[in-house]
Amino acid sequence: MTDASPGSWPSDVPAGGGTPGRTVTLTDLLRVPLHRIRLVGAVAAVGLLAAIGYVVLVPAAVTASAVVAVRPVVTDAFTPSGAAADRAVNMNVESGIATGTDVVQRLADSGDMDPREVRDALEVEVPTGGQILRFVYQAPTAEQAVEGVNLAAQAYLDVRRTMYEKQREEMLRSYDESIAKVAAQQAALQKRVNNAREGTVDAAVTELTGINNQLTQLNAARTEIAAVDVNPGWVTQSAERALASTAGNGPLYLLAGLLGGTLLGVVLAYAWESMDRRIRSVDDGRDATGLPLLGTVRSRRWRGGKEAVDADIRYVAMAIAERVRQPARVSLLTAREEDPTAITAGLAVALAAVGREVFVADDSGRAERLRTTVLGDRERLPAAADPSRPLVPKPRPAGSTTEGKSDGTPEPAAARRPSPHPIGARPSTDPDATLTLPRVTSSASAVNGKVTSTDPVSVGAGSVRFGTWRQGADHTLVLFNAPPAESDERGVAVARQGTAVVVVEQDRTRQGDLRRLVERLRAAGVTPLGFVLTRSGRG
Repeated sequence: MTDASPGSWPSDVPAGGGTPGRTVTLTDLLRVPLHRIRLVGAVAAVGLLAAIGYVVLVPAAVTASAVVAVRPVVTDAFTPSGAAADRAVNMNVESGIATGTDVVQRLADSGDMDPREVRDALEVEVPTGGQILRFVYQAPTAEQAVEGVNLAAQAYLDVRRTMYEKQREEMLRSYDESIAKVAAQQAALQKRVNNAREGTVDAAVTELTGINNQLTQLNAARTEIAAVDVNPGWVTQSAERALASTAGNGPLYLLAGLLGGTLLGVVLAYAWESMDRRIRSVDDGRDATGLPLLGTVRSRRWRGGKEAVDADIRYVAMAIAERVRQPARVSLLTAREEDPTAITAGLAVALAAVGREVFVADDSGRAERLRTTVLGDRERLPAAADPSRPLVPKPRPAGSTTEGKSDGTPEPAAARRPSPHPIGARPSTDPDATLTLPRVTSSASAVNGKVTSTDPVSVGAGSVRFGTWRQGADHTLVLFNAPPAESDERGVAVARQGTAVVVVEQDRTRQGDLRRLVERLRAAGVTPLGFVLTRSGRG
């Protein structure tokens, strides 16, 4: 799976050929919900609260069960049913009768309930290959569940017995009518025999004998029908309160609510991300700007400490110094809400530490904050005071001992020393070369609370000055701490006189704002050096 273009789903090969896009890893997929962790956590908490409310407000149903053994109605109760006992009685029909209208209506009448509620609460299970009906009934309380399931089992037996009794009564009535007819014929034949002459007596007696045999058979069959046991079965296990169980499981509901809320939160996080795309990685920054990466700067909270962060800024300074030549005008631009003050101060300290005279311009009233940040970053410079290494003196070009400020006043000794590495040149690769960074206390002066360009801060072999953009016109290396370009165009205007570096904050800078900033720079004729990605969080 690859990502071929910004704002599109990944594909193996971009449209029109070319090289495949970058591979989307599991980390890329997890970055969005991790960044939107507050949204995911809030939705998960809502799901958990909903589950808790359901468990608390909706009482768990109590389930009770009873077992009925079904027997076939036969003449001889001791006649074995055979190997296929379930075929002696159609258990599907019995299950239908157990959940039929008569049983449900009797339960509804006993509890003043809706028959539909009773039908939903009553369940009949039929084990395969047996003559057993298992009644299961759910109710809000254990008493109602036990009473309901026992009533359902008894109601089924009563309904089935009533059906058998009606069948027996119909059969007995049919036999009674046949016996009455045969008895009438018998009485008529008896009169004929009594009144018959000698020649016809034998025929009448023979006919009377047949009628008597038929009447005997009818009486015997009626006796068998009347003796049939119409009991359809017995309740072999009645429900008891001690055996009732609570339906459902509260912990499972809570877990389902938490997992469901988390899943919904992840979906909402991706939906929100699709509407509010932000820079999540270096690849996103490249895709949105089309610019090279100058470096990444970690947050002060990053694992590794402030030394690692200062090293990041020094590498960014090296990348910028490689691309510009003096005199240099570098505008550090952001899109909308980002603040490049910390990056600007760090770059100024890193460039001044190797002997450059850096002027930091700011027209947004942040000069005092810049100065404070520079002083803090200067204190963290590596002093390189290892006594086991010899100190290698820095070369001093001829004629560089009598330089002064632009206003004619002499500069501090550290500020008068020119940079041993002109901007764009590479520093020495000698591993034994040691640079001693003296601490020079700056005499800060302010006019009406505003720091001016006459307030230098000595940093290593160089110095950092502060002021407005106009005050930095005579300096060879100027860093402009530009306000957000979305609301102030001065940063783009300054970039037209030099170059620009785009500062991108991870998880904060919007891709649309960043694309719009780069388009404005290019429309103004500015080709940015690249972009710097500031990371947040812990590594």
